Amino acid sequence: MARILPISNGDLMVNFDRQYNLRDIYYPLIGQENHGMGCLSRLGFFIDSRFTWIHDAQWQRDLHFARETMATNVNATNRRSGLSVNISDLVDAGRPVYLRRMVVRNEFDRERQLDIFFHHDLSISGHAIGDTAYFDPDMKALIHYKGKRYFLFNSLVGGKPGFDSHATGIKYRGGSKGTWFDAEDGHLEGGSIAHGSVDSTGAVKVRLPPNGSVKIYWWMAAGENYSQVRDLNKLVLERGPELFLERTTSFWKLWVNTSDIERGDLSPELEGLYKRSLLILRAHTDNRGGIIAAADSDTTSYNGDTYCYVWPRDGARAAQALVRAGYFRIVARFFEFCARCLTGEGYLLHKYNPDGSAGSSWHPWINENGQKQLPIQEDETALVLYSLWEYYSLCKDIEGIRLLYGPLIKPAAAFLCDYIDKDSGLPEGSYDIWEEAYGTSAFTAGAVWAGLEAASMFVQAFGEAALARKYKLAAQRLKDAVLKHMYDPEKGRFLRMIRVGKNGAREADHRLDSSICGLYLFGMFEPSHPYVVNTMKEIERGLWCQTQHGGIARYYDDPYLRTTDNLREVPGNPWFVSTLWLAQWYIARASSLNELDRPLSLLKWIQSLAMPGGTLAEQFNPYTGEPLSAAPLVWSHAELALTIQNYAAKVMELKGVNIGDVALCL
Repeated sequence: MARILPISNGDLMVNFDRQYNLRDIYYPLIGQENHGMGCLSRLGFFIDSRFTWIHDAQWQRDLHFARETMATNVNATNRRSGLSVNISDLVDAGRPVYLRRMVVRNEFDRERQLDIFFHHDLSISGHAIGDTAYFDPDMKALIHYKGKRYFLFNSLVGGKPGFDSHATGIKYRGGSKGTWFDAEDGHLEGGSIAHGSVDSTGAVKVRLPPNGSVKIYWWMAAGENYSQVRDLNKLVLERGPELFLERTTSFWKLWVNTSDIERGDLSPELEGLYKRSLLILRAHTDNRGGIIAAADSDTTSYNGDTYCYVWPRDGARAAQALVRAGYFRIVARFFEFCARCLTGEGYLLHKYNPDGSAGSSWHPWINENGQKQLPIQEDETALVLYSLWEYYSLCKDIEGIRLLYGPLIKPAAAFLCDYIDKDSGLPEGSYDIWEEAYGTSAFTAGAVWAGLEAASMFVQAFGEAALARKYKLAAQRLKDAVLKHMYDPEKGRFLRMIRVGKNGAREADHRLDSSICGLYLFGMFEPSHPYVVNTMKEIERGLWCQTQHGGIARYYDDPYLRTTDNLREVPGNPWFVSTLWLAQWYIARASSLNELDRPLSLLKWIQSLAMPGGTLAEQFNPYTGEPLSAAPLVWSHAELALTIQNYAAKVMELKGVNIGDVALCL
């Protein structure tokens, strides 16, 4: 189930599903140590001898973010119970505290008593073994802990702190369902401490005036020990939770409106989607620099793994979008993260955990012939250099670049230059962008060319002219090799990939693939080059899904989460990134404002398929439009932000406005 309302401060992140259940809790790294593990932490109501959870069918839910903030705006109505609720959730901008403000309205014209139940289902550090949950009598709070991870839950109603009743107990063991089941009769049976696989529930009682409302606050404080969460709880009570809510809301509104330029004729809805994308990118960015791909733990149900890793490619694209919007400091940390991860040989591995350790991988170190191969996607190393040059070009952070020159720029550049097949002049083999096929893909070739060009400019800036010429020449030779080996004159378009067969001979892969756009996307070829034009038109013709929802597939006959075998109608599930690359190409080659109609229509198409909170999945069902795979996906939002930035810049260019080095922020 997709996560549509991720909120974070770079140290603590929480995720909600489409029914407004709290599912994921990440702390102290974004994406590492999920203390929720996809379990349901529930919100329940008992009134007029009737109990319901907010995810029940009786409730009508409208889940959105508050405008221009990383705070939720959830409205839920239960007409049978005569209740309506407005909820704001946020993670404090500066401290590991998640707060919820609820305004519950009585829709009946008589006074009633309402009991609200807050259920907490944690699996601390990713598993429930050895967890403890207990009731703290001094604070009237519930605390879950294991080792150096503590989570305190508390509430405030009418100036009175603490839960009126509580329960701790065993879950998922010995026939015990958990304390949420205990709550469903409207009464908690107590139980002040439990250990092992445990959960807890706290309840508060409120009197609802006729046709009136009551405000309730609930929060979770995270820390490494009891003292830390106790002190955070004390701080919330002393300053008042409303202050935390107001200051954090103000902070994110200031953050997302840091700098403005002309919108480029965008509708307010698209402008809002752009700003939401920036906030989602920030929500998935750890304060130590890692930018994870997604925080949706439900991917474990079909992948056996999560997307909570830093793919350098995805991170580089997100970094480009953020740096164009003026967020230089957090982007600098990403490049510092990459410098720490770079191997001694000068390349980046498949993916990384948010703490910088190597992530899980399915890339083997030997090929089918038993010979050693590098288990990498070379485009990831190349695109970090490429995006780093854009960072430097916009912010001129010469001190930051100086610190990255030795540990990142020089060794990565040397690797890109040396990792070239001497016979063909193309990059040596690595995995393609989709992490499936080994060889030299068009996307990788375009990325490596861009990385070498960036390397040439970096070393030239640092006075190494001979090295600059070497990298410039390597880039030119690579471009020549692509024209020689990766263009098919019979089909009139570029190839997807060159593989090396078992006999050592090179084999051309002609399959239509949206990622071939990498040959223009990073500057190797002009978007108006006839080979590029033919290739992109063929991609649009051959990979567009012939359903009411449309969209571009990754490549022809894509088996990942396949929804149909009718390849003529659906060559593969449509992906947002693939469709956005097409929009970027239309923008890049536009020579008049009228020629921007097609990419603008694609942006509006993206907007129509966004989930209620403005979030984008990896792909979607071509027949129903329902999100598939991880959601939200950082890569989708990065490409959306880049596309809108390109669109705004192109509008100004065609109108004759000189934007120079102004950050492309709406």
